[in-house]
Amino acid sequence: MSMLVVQGPVLPVDASARLATLTGAREVTHLTPTALRLNGVTTPEAVSDYCREHRLDATPMPAPRPLSGFRLLAMDMDSTLITIECIDELADFAGVKPQVAAITAAAMRGELDFPGALRARVALLAGLSEVALTRVYDERLRLSPGAESLLAAARSAGLKTLLVSGGFTYFTRRLKERLQLDFTLANELEIRGGVLTGQVLGDIVGADAKAARVADACADLGCGADRAIVIGDGANDLKMMRLAGLSVAFRAKPVVQQQAQAALNFSGLDGVLNLCAA
Repeated sequence: MSMLVVQGPVLPVDASARLATLTGAREVTHLTPTALRLNGVTTPEAVSDYCREHRLDATPMPAPRPLSGFRLLAMDMDSTLITIECIDELADFAGVKPQVAAITAAAMRGELDFPGALRARVALLAGLSEVALTRVYDERLRLSPGAESLLAAARSAGLKTLLVSGGFTYFTRRLKERLQLDFTLANELEIRGGVLTGQVLGDIVGADAKAARVADACADLGCGADRAIVIGDGANDLKMMRLAGLSVAFRAKPVVQQQAQAALNFSGLDGVLNLCAA
């Protein structure tokens, strides 16, 4: 027998009874108005059609750990903490969005080497005014649903927060200040004379660098990486997610959903809180 957390934007009125019948659960607990925990589940796979129909996330779990049992909340930026891929939006201003977006999608699926894919995309931005960075941040960047609630709960529980991104420092710096994040890591775009050169300064922040930063942050906090919650969406997040005590795929590519401990396709980022014990 196991435990199953079911959650989504809206729970059907019959969800508790219906899910108990489908799974053989001994006990159903209402965590929030939009989340249930089912204990003593014998057939967790039986809910897949029901959850797909009603846009619900179902996560089989062992006994959950309290949020305060973790020390670090680490997450990717693009399409995770925020709803956009910043490089794709910059490419829109440069008139090359279809080309860049296609490379982004392939890299996130794990079909392309991330460092090479990033350099190829940034090269297409050569000559773009740095004003475009400001416009993307001001006009297009939006936080994912539940982001602020998750971060507030993490801070209240004593966790440190890390934004680790294959994106760009222009955006991570602003998000760090805006959201009171503790640590960030991202790539630095080269800008000369007010325009992007099409180059990235220094080493690319890819899968290895992300994993190393999570490990280093945990070491600095005096804990193992098993006390980290790590959230991502692309193939370049998998290495850092494998280190985590709780790995969550958020609106993620199939390869990431298959390897994460939990996948949230419909719930907001605050759905992570329902995967932890009260």
